Amino acid sequence: MKVMKFGGSSVDSVKSVLEVKKIVEAVNEPVVVVVSAMGGVTDQLLNMSKLAMQGDYTYEKEYNQLTTRHIEMVENLITVPEARNELLKQLTCLLDELGNILRGVFLVKDLSQKTSDMIVSYGERLSSLIISHFLTNAQLLDARDFIKTEKQFKKHIVDFELTNRLIKETFVQLPKITVVPGFIATHKTTNDITNLGRGGSDYTASILAAALKASILEIWTDVDGFMTADPRIISTAYVIEEMSYTEAMELSNFGAKVIYPPTIFPAYHTNIPILIKNTFNPEAKGTYITKEKNANGKSIKGISSISDTSLITVQGMGMVGVIGVNYRIFKALSEVGISVFMVSQASSENTTSFAVRDADADLAVKVLRKEFALELTQGEINDIKAEKGLATVAVVGENMKRTPGIAGKLFGTLGRSGISVIACAQGASETNISFVIQSQYLRKALNSIHDSFFLSEYQVLNLFLAGIGTVGGHLLEQIRRQQKTLIEQNGLKLKIVGIADVNNMILDRKGIDLDNYPNELRNNGQQTTPALLRDEILKMNIFNSVFVDCTASPEIAALYEDFLSHNISVVAANKIAASGPFNNYHWLKETARKTGVKYLFETNVGAGLPIINTMNALTNSGDKILKLQAVLSGTLNFIFNTISKEIPLSRAIEMAKEARFSEPDPRIDLSGTDVIRKLVILSREAGYAVNQEDVVRNLFVPDQYFKGSLDDFWKVIPAMDADFEEKRRKLEAEGKKYRFVAEMDRGKCSVGLQEVDRSHPFYELEGSNNIIMITTERYNEYPMIIKGYGAGAEVTAAGVFSDIISIANIR
Repeated sequence: MKVMKFGGSSVDSVKSVLEVKKIVEAVNEPVVVVVSAMGGVTDQLLNMSKLAMQGDYTYEKEYNQLTTRHIEMVENLITVPEARNELLKQLTCLLDELGNILRGVFLVKDLSQKTSDMIVSYGERLSSLIISHFLTNAQLLDARDFIKTEKQFKKHIVDFELTNRLIKETFVQLPKITVVPGFIATHKTTNDITNLGRGGSDYTASILAAALKASILEIWTDVDGFMTADPRIISTAYVIEEMSYTEAMELSNFGAKVIYPPTIFPAYHTNIPILIKNTFNPEAKGTYITKEKNANGKSIKGISSISDTSLITVQGMGMVGVIGVNYRIFKALSEVGISVFMVSQASSENTTSFAVRDADADLAVKVLRKEFALELTQGEINDIKAEKGLATVAVVGENMKRTPGIAGKLFGTLGRSGISVIACAQGASETNISFVIQSQYLRKALNSIHDSFFLSEYQVLNLFLAGIGTVGGHLLEQIRRQQKTLIEQNGLKLKIVGIADVNNMILDRKGIDLDNYPNELRNNGQQTTPALLRDEILKMNIFNSVFVDCTASPEIAALYEDFLSHNISVVAANKIAASGPFNNYHWLKETARKTGVKYLFETNVGAGLPIINTMNALTNSGDKILKLQAVLSGTLNFIFNTISKEIPLSRAIEMAKEARFSEPDPRIDLSGTDVIRKLVILSREAGYAVNQEDVVRNLFVPDQYFKGSLDDFWKVIPAMDADFEEKRRKLEAEGKKYRFVAEMDRGKCSVGLQEVDRSHPFYELEGSNNIIMITTERYNEYPMIIKGYGAGAEVTAAGVFSDIISIANIR
């Protein structure tokens, strides 16, 4: 035989009860069906009890709603008039009893625990009556006749010896279907109605399964089984198909509401497997729980959490070496019925911290202050207080046993996400690592742990993008095209959770549709400023976040410090921060290092060329960069390669702008400002403290051409054509070319126009390509050369994309 329990959502509507009938009547062996009250009824009964005790007439409204709901259920389910009338007669009798009790509470304005227990028992009594009449040839047995309890520490505890004997006597003959109300019981001596606690119907089913030696205990609910984490918080959470009793118990104790924790105890001791199934998706495999653990499974089976946590600390030098302090703490708490779900103690014995529910915190502090009143007066123990606004997270898995590095990886993951652990605990069984954090970081903690331990099918990077011009637009298109491939081949999901342009932004932690983002930004975007963008991103507090800057805005660059200090990586195509004041550059790099995130700006120099990464690889391996020589302006190289007898300097500049090689204002390129920024960045990455004003400038365009407006510039620049053409012809005759070269020699920097002959590596540099020669202690006689396409929105976007991918550590 088997025992099947159906929760409140499974008996909540006509449709769900029809599913229950289909599931139960398909079983080809005797079955005991345990049912909960209809969804929400227990809460409704408690509320109307409270209203009646307060003398509030509105309890009658609640009672009438409950009555109507059950009667309508009968009228919709039972189609045979005689059977329907008989059931309605019995149902009305129960409802009248309930109404009379509530009326009595209202009149005397008093509600004892005994009366409250009696009132809430009607939920299961009503639902089990309806279900027993609806199922074919089912008998109804009253759990009050065989589930017996006794009182311990103000709670009703099952007397298993008496209960098991009564169950065996009651179930001597098993019909095809037996229906039993869950949750309810009676005291073993007084026969007063008691209950097994909220969620107690699961416990009822487990008690019956153990006593009757059932082949299996099935818990039918409204989810597919135990999940690796709360799917409302982690979209990538999935069903755990197999787990051990221990893992199920640990997850349940720490907030996984799939099963009532005491349920596991009777099944465990009689080795009865538990199967969690979904009434509304019966084809799903569910979660199968047994004594066996999956030795080949992942080290962590699941993550659970308790959001309403208060941490109480008893601390003082007077505790050191004193025997019995913890005994007094937990004895005082148990006497008032307070449950402690996590304990952490310093090895010096001067501190004991423990976690309780928020609702119990104030009472816990009160009783402990009373218990330790003498020690508090004498200063042996500090004032006892409750720290509220916390959450507890439990990481569970039997395969964590004897697996080195789990705790290190766990706390490293939290640290990189900027989450501080307030208290932690791990038992010698090594199946559960629990820790307390600020509740505001709960979502972020769960997501980062879930992602880090590969409980997710893929790793997620959450991207905020500022700037959707040529580079930003190309980047979004490249990400859109590559998203599916990255998930399938690399297990990486790039999720765009924020997009901002100059005026508007859209933010969505679930992800933004890249096929429609321009319309979404235009029609539904909220107005923004850099400060507002920063505040909204920090408020979202998303794990594995990357801020991508594809602007040229100093205001956006000024946000980097806030992002890095809040554990958000930064990828920048914007050169302003990395080339600005050295102290700011150094501070950003240090902040990223300390918080364990990344500040990447490869595309600041050479677009998609791997220049900075190569230099870092050299210096990190112990080499020293002595000298840099480079052509770093794709725009200027394009101009000097384009100038000819037919194309003067002014026209070449126009062509660079038309091809989008130059800045919108080409004077930035012609003034050498862009090259100076790049040289400063490279010099810093080579290990030299250089600022822009340290760079010697040998420019080829006189200062007067940079005065006035951009329109003025276009009017006057043709005046240089004749002189420049004369110089070009002379160079051509000598077999030379102009190159605008940036140099750094042991920290001394300069930029300027140089003549190079055919023997020079820079001579054959075509189009808008860049080139750099790196002279180091190792690469001294023959410098390392990196050469390639160094300008253009598409390759720059690809370089930004590469930086983003590197943050995910894809190999």
